Amino acid sequence: MNHTTPAFLIASALSIVAGDHLFADDPYQSHKEWRVYSGDLAGSKYSALDQIHRGNVSRLKPAWVYHTGDALSGSGSTIECNPIVVDGTMFLTSPRLKLIALDATTGTERWKFDPGNGGGVNRGVMFWEDSNKQAPDRRVFYSVGDFLYAVNADTGTAVASFGTDGRIDLREGLDRDTFHLSVSSSSPGVIFADLIIMGSATGEGPGPTAPGHVRAFDVRTGERRWIFHTIPHPGEPGHEDWPPDAWRTIGGANAWGGLTVDAERGWVFFGTGSPAYDHYGGDRIGANTFGNCVIALDARTGERQWHFQTVHHDLWDYDLPCPPNHLTVTHSGRKIAATAQVTKTGMVFLFDRQTGKPLFDIEERPVPPSAIPGESAWPTQPFPVKPPPYALQRFTAEDVTDRTPEARAAVLEQLKTMTVGDVFLPPGFEKTVTIPQFNGGTDWGGAAVDPDAGMLYVNSSNEAEWIAMVKSKPKGATSLYALGQHLYSVICSSCHGIGNPRNPASPSLASLKTIKERSTQEAVFELVTKGRGQMPAFAALPDVQRRAVTAFLFGNGRDETIDDLSEQEVGWEQDIPYVATGHHDFRDPDGFPANRAPWGTLSAIDLNIGEIRWQVPLGTYPALEAEDHPPTGTFNMGGPIVTAGGLIFIGASMDERFHAYDQETGQLLWEFQLPAGAYATPATFEINGRQFITVAAGGGGKPGTRSGDAIYCFALP
Repeated sequence: MNHTTPAFLIASALSIVAGDHLFADDPYQSHKEWRVYSGDLAGSKYSALDQIHRGNVSRLKPAWVYHTGDALSGSGSTIECNPIVVDGTMFLTSPRLKLIALDATTGTERWKFDPGNGGGVNRGVMFWEDSNKQAPDRRVFYSVGDFLYAVNADTGTAVASFGTDGRIDLREGLDRDTFHLSVSSSSPGVIFADLIIMGSATGEGPGPTAPGHVRAFDVRTGERRWIFHTIPHPGEPGHEDWPPDAWRTIGGANAWGGLTVDAERGWVFFGTGSPAYDHYGGDRIGANTFGNCVIALDARTGERQWHFQTVHHDLWDYDLPCPPNHLTVTHSGRKIAATAQVTKTGMVFLFDRQTGKPLFDIEERPVPPSAIPGESAWPTQPFPVKPPPYALQRFTAEDVTDRTPEARAAVLEQLKTMTVGDVFLPPGFEKTVTIPQFNGGTDWGGAAVDPDAGMLYVNSSNEAEWIAMVKSKPKGATSLYALGQHLYSVICSSCHGIGNPRNPASPSLASLKTIKERSTQEAVFELVTKGRGQMPAFAALPDVQRRAVTAFLFGNGRDETIDDLSEQEVGWEQDIPYVATGHHDFRDPDGFPANRAPWGTLSAIDLNIGEIRWQVPLGTYPALEAEDHPPTGTFNMGGPIVTAGGLIFIGASMDERFHAYDQETGQLLWEFQLPAGAYATPATFEINGRQFITVAAGGGGKPGTRSGDAIYCFALP
């Protein structure tokens, strides 16, 4: 084992605090383990372990497999959790969001905590301990639906002294009445000193949504300690970039992808998403600071240190889907503490961590205006001069698939009724092709970095989608079913998709197609009204409209006439008169992406010089592989990790394989066929001198492949 750990990593290990004490006296301990989501507070996804390396990774075998036992049928559930490992115990979440503790060496279950309301997605958990007490206080924090839970790390029981009976309601304490809205947290927060710092997942549709303010809570009591308003209140910086009353009504601008920390400075960093509604901003004219921003705050007080906006007045759902990574780069012979933000647009923004000044020039370039009445697209968008984009930025006839002449001809025929062009082409009434698509580029998995080498490794999807805008308000007499179909298209389809099971959020479209086989119309009506997990509540919709959506899902209501739909009030149609019909995959007649391959990539980017060192396809389609087609890459979800053994480990691809790549060359050195897709970020740790690599094979989710319930742990024989 090589213990020559870079000074940066030692500093990171020493700064991971629990109360006022270190997690362990051994400065290497946090890198023998995986105590924090993404490996460390800096979000590096890097491990100094090197027992598994280029020369022996081909011998990697499963050491143990654990089944959670609660996956849903079809593609109806997923596991996106990046497990943490503390003192020989692995903590993770299941498809139904049970919190599970395993013996990390054997996979033997130690305990299981069932919140009883599991649904949606959880990407990780947080660990905290206070060794001051004679009886140590060790807690695991994680989110389910609208609640943040505190669970005793040794017994698996709720910590009654935290909040109310061991949980706090994330809908409270947002300085606005949000109790009837959805405020969850799919990605974990971070723990710094005695604070839990949290972002949130909020609604993104045209109806009322909660603001995405970032908050810090007392780690012992759950009391709110500070709040940062991502939609600025009067008198706060950035308020001038919004309509005067936006802080009362606009939602989103939320840090749903998680947070990272520079412990030496005591700063917390995050990226924010777009303001709601995603695809029409006539009610939020302006640049919309702090939406789509990289933001640095004082972790103890919430005071802003600096920010940079990567998308002005977002109309594309181009959220910053993950927090920035912290690393050291070398520019002009000088070592610089840097912060790197990867994006859905496939661009890397690199900043001086202290000042927020870009380390490579960023140009404001003209982009097309919007043709939607009432909309005012921002006239320019920021483009880094370096590094070059690592995902496709343009789709025209020249970029159409060449997989077969027939596929190319069919896609070219479709293009005759579509608008095509460069990134930041605004949605219009015609079908508008968008690339990178709404899930990226890069999504929540984010990048991994070699923190002292200045290298960044990131996976990306390269598939086109299309979008079209319609009026919010239907016209004329029709049935309850038709009203539900219209409302589904304008409210629900951005998450659940229309006619394609690959795109949906949880629950997936496949499970919606079979919903009447596993639920009742009354239960679904209650779900639409009250929400659950990632599903927001739509209590603000009139009763007839909630009944209509439910009737559509169950295929009912065709004989119940609505006299005049023009009299139906949606409730938000004055502010949002135009909505998108959803995010639609753009495919050839055989079901493959409409653009040329590669359709998914893994890239190595040298941030010292701003160049892509290598880029390779990530994953393949087995049907094409059987025809001796070279790897095409696929849509991918989940992130990579990097190790001192010179390896990159990543699942993510739709071929349901777990891969190891050479960090220097991008060569695929090893892969393992899983029973379900690994749409989660791996972790690595060492116990008793043996290195393990673990990843969840949960399938489902946005890739829409079969669900799974397995946690795989690999080691050398």
